[in-house]
Order: sequence, then C-alpha cells, then structure tokens
Amino acid sequence: MDRPIAPYVIPWKGETTLPGDIAVTSAGVAYADPVQDALHRDLDGVLWAMCGGTATGGPAYAAELHPERQKTTMEGLLCAGCKEPGDRDERGMLWILPLLDDAADTVWEGVHTAIPPMCATCADRAPRLCPQLGDGHVELRVREADQIGVRGTLHPRPGEPGEPDPNALALYDSPDLPFVIARQAVRELRRTTVVAFAAAFP
Repeated sequence: MDRPIAPYVIPWKGETTLPGDIAVTSAGVAYADPVQDALHRDLDGVLWAMCGGTATGGPAYAAELHPERQKTTMEGLLCAGCKEPGDRDERGMLWILPLLDDAADTVWEGVHTAIPPMCATCADRAPRLCPQLGDGHVELRVREADQIGVRGTLHPRPGEPGEPDPNALALYDSPDLPFVIARQAVRELRRTTVVAFAAAFP
C-alpha cells in the first residue's frame, strides 16, 4: 500500500480545533448547540473537541495530535502512521515513544501515553518524519494497554474560582470527567518489554 506523506495522526497547518460555545452546569460541560453536543460525545459520554479546516499547508509536527484521528487510532489500536492494525508479536503490540527528559531513569512500565501504536513499516519511517521521535525514542512491546481516560481542557465547576486547565488528565472513574472537553485518549502501558533505545538523528 502507498504510505502517507505524514503520519495519520499528525494535524495539518490548515486544520484547527474549534472552540465552540459551551455551557458549564453542575452536571458538567456541554456545547450550547445540542446537536453539536450529541455529535461530539463518545460512547462513554465524554465530550470531545470539535475539529475543522482542511489537510493543507503541510504537517504541523509541533502541534498536538489531531483529536479525531488520535481517538480513532487509540480506540482501535491502529497504527499512528497509516491507520492499519498495530504490529503484534509474542511480546505484545509495538509502541514507539519519544524519550523523556529523564530517560535514563524512566520506568516504562505503567507509562501513560496519548501516542497510538504503530505497524512495523511506520515504526521504521516515523522517526525520520517526526521531530519528537527523531530527537530520540524508545521501542516497546506491550501486552496490556488499557484506555484509562482522556486529556483535555478541564472546566471549573459553577462557582469555583480559576481558569480552565488546558492540559488535564481525567480518568474514567474521576468526578472531573464530565467537566472535560477531551482532545486525546490516554492508555496505560503494562507488561512492557523495552526492545531498543534510539539516539537522536544527526
């Protein structure tokens, strides 16, 4: 098959996340338009960010992963690069993650990630396309990857002080979940095997 010129989950410069008019009540956050609200809730009732624009202007590698495409690949355990099934072997599913600042001390068991898995072909080419992976990455095999929650904008409850938190993690059993507009699904990687570390490309 023909491979895309950019990983599937990467947004393009012509794409954007739309703010939408919202209302926050004691029951949670909702879009003011009930049709939009219904269209942008998942099967768990979580409200998701609205996306607009077109795939033009080139890949925006510095931006957050595209919410709709990230959700699709994470829920289906599809490759972040091409949307085909993620690669599996006897050690588990293949994940390629950027190295953290404290990579030498990182314990990859139980790590939370919004990056979907990959197929073998995309795992080989993605670090050459994505600057974050090109700065160094780890290859993991993962036997368990439960979807544990979402990352997005957490809105204060009515009467609470403060501004919305744009980068909150809300677990599915958290009372904060109804007050979040999600942008990324999050999985917890367990029973992990570190296959290899790769240094930054020159």
